[in-house]
Amino acid sequence: MNERLKKPFVNYDPDSDVLYIVAQEGEEEEFVEIAPGVNVELDAEGKVVGVEILNASRFLSSIINPLHQKQIQLQS
Repeated sequence: MNERLKKPFVNYDPDSDVLYIVAQEGEEEEFVEIAPGVNVELDAEGKVVGVEILNASRFLSSIINPLHQKQIQLQS
């Protein structure tokens, strides 16, 4: 059952340098690379369930660094 999230969920994994944005609940059926290192994940109905950005620090360091610091604070 797919339900739209009230707010997208964002996660950054510094070990793999991947930023993931969950757009709605659901299972990924396939993905489409819309730019080098940027994948849009789709469910069985073709709806966007998430966006994955590989090598994210290269492109988004001004966003990722504060996000990573906030994750560390929340885990403490």
